[in-house]
Amino acid sequence: MIKLLGLVASITLPLWNIPLILKIRQRRSSRDISLAWAIGVFVCLIGMLPAGLISHDPVFRAFTITNFLLFSAVVVYVLRYRA
Repeated sequence: MIKLLGLVASITLPLWNIPLILKIRQRRSSRDISLAWAIGVFVCLIGMLPAGLISHDPVFRAFTITNFLLFSAVVVYVLRYRA
């Protein structure tokens, strides 16, 4: 039960990036998002990606993949709508 809860949370947590993406897209601006923060988080996710992909822990693997994909979209939108 604890593993299942962890798996659900590991997939749900990165989904909170979607409202941020939608907000940036709707306003057509990412000025209120720190570029240093977005790039810093992205670099850390790239560093974590190999460990997450080879992990035998399904919770860590699911979180790594989901978070990397969705936060990559955040970085794309932050860079795209930087005015």
